[in-house]
Amino acid sequence: MTFMQTKDLTIQFGGHTAVDHVSFTLPEKQFKSVIGPNGAGKTTFFNLLSGELKPTKGEIFYKGESLRGVSAVDRTRLGIGRSYQITNVFPNLTVFENVRLAVQSKSKIRYPFWKSAHSYHELAEETHELLKQVLLDNKAQLFASQLSHGEKRKLEIAMLLALDTEVLLLDEPTAGMSLEEVPAILNVIHSIKEQGTKTILLIEHKMDMILDLSDSIMVLFNGKLLADGTPGEIMENETVQQAYLGGY
Repeated sequence: MTFMQTKDLTIQFGGHTAVDHVSFTLPEKQFKSVIGPNGAGKTTFFNLLSGELKPTKGEIFYKGESLRGVSAVDRTRLGIGRSYQITNVFPNLTVFENVRLAVQSKSKIRYPFWKSAHSYHELAEETHELLKQVLLDNKAQLFASQLSHGEKRKLEIAMLLALDTEVLLLDEPTAGMSLEEVPAILNVIHSIKEQGTKTILLIEHKMDMILDLSDSIMVLFNGKLLADGTPGEIMENETVQQAYLGGY
């Protein structure tokens, strides 16, 4: 089953075409990476998929239904979760509270002012499980502001998982991390893939990470789809080598 699909997706800013007639498919429970040099249109492409930008022309489909007119918030409710190059967490709440709020949002429970949030045991249990999944269970009571950059990225992923997202759009999850932090986030992403319940689209520059995780890779260059295939096909593609990999 094709979870996400675009047809001739295009966006122009003045005279500049940032995404140029891109058509692609993202099968259910597959891991696809998006690569390309800086300025290739990768993040703009994600912004179109998540609803933060409206295309100049073309269509985006999710589970066979057009997303035209569907807001970014409503796309999240449909199951499309997006992470950013800059972390997006609540710094003055604890790690536990950040994830619990996301769990609560999904469950549609609203806390009466006279009842403690801690009394909702099912929410607390789910929150603890999510923190274990992203290797943050030992940081639950720290404020999010106390976390390292890499830990904040893991927290952001936990919050996306808490919303029961079916498609994860991960925009350079290792950006800004120290070398020591990268293996931990790789373990988290690899674990999510191995569970086989999510469909993942990843923007990343680390080729060893991409080749290890990806079922397929699409290459953007000057806003256009240059190639789309298995990791082996992409690495052997002479056009890709010339345009992006420098004869890797």
